Amino acid sequence: MTSPGRLALAAGPLVAGALQALQRATGLPVALGGPVSAGSRTLVIDQLRGTATRSLQHLHVDTGAGLGGKAVALGRPSTVIDYLSAQGITHKYDRAVAPEQLRAMVALPVRVGATTRAVLYAATRDSITFGDRVLRAATSVVARLERDIEVEEEVRRRVAAPPPAPSDEADLHAELLAIAGSMHDDEARARLLAVCERLKPASSTAAAPGIALTPREVDVLRLVSEGCTNDEIADRLGLLASTVKSYLKHAMHKLDVSNRIQAVNRARSAGLLG
Repeated sequence: MTSPGRLALAAGPLVAGALQALQRATGLPVALGGPVSAGSRTLVIDQLRGTATRSLQHLHVDTGAGLGGKAVALGRPSTVIDYLSAQGITHKYDRAVAPEQLRAMVALPVRVGATTRAVLYAATRDSITFGDRVLRAATSVVARLERDIEVEEEVRRRVAAPPPAPSDEADLHAELLAIAGSMHDDEARARLLAVCERLKPASSTAAAPGIALTPREVDVLRLVSEGCTNDEIADRLGLLASTVKSYLKHAMHKLDVSNRIQAVNRARSAGLLG
């Protein structure tokens, strides 16, 4: 069985995407983070965004030490208004933090099950108190990352398992497509959809001769099937509403239908939505 530490390291691309989302959601200029080792003993900061130096790169943070180590030990977000003068943390890593002149910071543990897999930080060079909006936005990003890590691990487990019996192939394919539809990370979803394409049962392939939807068109139709509006789909996928409309138009043309409901029904009956 793969250890939690190895799974955390495998989630590196997901962490990178989450850090970008964290900056965007909170409006804070600096974001950094990295995996926590098996047994939650050490956090390694291996990804930086918005930093001016490399002083924090590859910093090993012990559980309970500094802000990130405190977040790991408590299993919940920890904040400071001014890192270098904060009373509630150890100052073991002040020499690494000082060159960046970071002040207000929040450290957020990324937990899957009962295990902390990574820690994300968002920070600014001003001494401020984070409001509820910033903290809600940050925890929302973490929740999405936790879900995406769970999904990646589940997919890896299923793909590594012995091949299913032919009668189970369609069920597995449909289930993996459903999992892909729940993912927030575009790169991870694209990889999973590529796996789904390889695993597509022969009956599904035969059911849709000449129809080939792109992964984005599948994403859009799946959200349509969940009752989402174009604006809601755009928000979920990080697209413009006009781009969503364009994907729908192309999908309807390929499926030879005149409205979105018909497109969903035709795609589903053709085995394209699982």
